[in-house]
Amino acid sequence: MKTLLRNKNKGFTLIELLVVIAIIGLLASVVLLALNSARAKSRDAKRLADVRQLATALELYYNDNNAYPTQAAAAVVTQGGTTLNVLVPNYVGALPTSPAPAEANCTGTGTSQTLNNSYVYLSASGATYALSFCLGGTTGGYAAGTHSVSPAGIQ
Repeated sequence: MKTLLRNKNKGFTLIELLVVIAIIGLLASVVLLALNSARAKSRDAKRLADVRQLATALELYYNDNNAYPTQAAAAVVTQGGTTLNVLVPNYVGALPTSPAPAEANCTGTGTSQTLNNSYVYLSASGATYALSFCLGGTTGGYAAGTHSVSPAGIQ
């Protein structure tokens, strides 16, 4: 008789299971919110790394040619169509593209062209250049919003 009573008490009640499921759901939502913040920060860190890499490649190009690549009008940096293709493959392996999706702050203008989450390059004379980009949040000591890289550094 005692063995029958022991088997009857095995398992969890429905309320216990629902409480555990609710706790797991709450923890999962907190983790997802933290991950979204980390993703935005990693996109901005990639943007900073990309423009620093391009600035280094432009300085190496300048050392070899005594001028920066010229681009009369502002051009979006992509594999397809800017004069920065002269940097590939001697100075940089591939031209970087800004990570998607665009941040809310990245719709401003830079070097006379809308950024739209892009890197925009301008060098009319070859004596200097401006490379505009946008950060979605404060990263690496730089505030959110539009910034520019030139031979003087990041502003």
